[in-house]
Amino acid sequence: MTQSVIVKICGLSTEDTLDAALDAGVDMVGFNFFPKSPRFVTVERARELAARVRGRAEIVALTVNMDVAGIEAIVQAVRPDWLQFHGAETPAEVASAQSRFGLGVIKALGISSAEDLAPIADFSVADRLLLDAKPPKGATLPGGNGVPFDWRLLEALDPALSYMLSGGLDAGNVAEAVRLTRAPGVDVSSGVESAPGIKDPDRIRAFTAAARGSSKTPEEGREQAGERIMS
Repeated sequence: MTQSVIVKICGLSTEDTLDAALDAGVDMVGFNFFPKSPRFVTVERARELAARVRGRAEIVALTVNMDVAGIEAIVQAVRPDWLQFHGAETPAEVASAQSRFGLGVIKALGISSAEDLAPIADFSVADRLLLDAKPPKGATLPGGNGVPFDWRLLEALDPALSYMLSGGLDAGNVAEAVRLTRAPGVDVSSGVESAPGIKDPDRIRAFTAAARGSSKTPEEGREQAGERIMS
């Protein structure tokens, strides 16, 4: 683990948890504009929070199958550095957003088997990919479900691929996840929460430290996060 691992905390919605992430030195913070998510924030609320972030971390606006007008409103009010598409957006839509808004675009892809890696080639147009666990059957959210996938599936990825790892990460397993996948970045949401949508400052700090190698063992990371160690 090195300091070069990019750390993104997604789904932030309060000043205290946002400040905890910034004080921990995260690289990116995400605001969730998907109305069905417990982490949903309004455009106005995100604009207020973004003012605390600017110049300290990169701002990511997460949307799910949102129309152009909706994205335009977010871009004008929040002024994000990145757009994150977490729905069924196509490669053409990714390219169109890049051209229209002049921002970096992250495209999330759900992974549960080797077959799910095939779309990576199609989405090479994206500035960065987010390889997330595919939602469990019956789930209503495209991400933030707190479940990992088999990280060994990523062993054959091109080392030059620009991507972030997500899905079921927490302070107790993120160091091992980075070790196995050599992921250049990690993204967490539910793994730093005490309840759905409720971020925990201590867990944010523990996750960031563990991702960057400050925690010596997975167990130590769990203890920092205040979680019971599971076998």
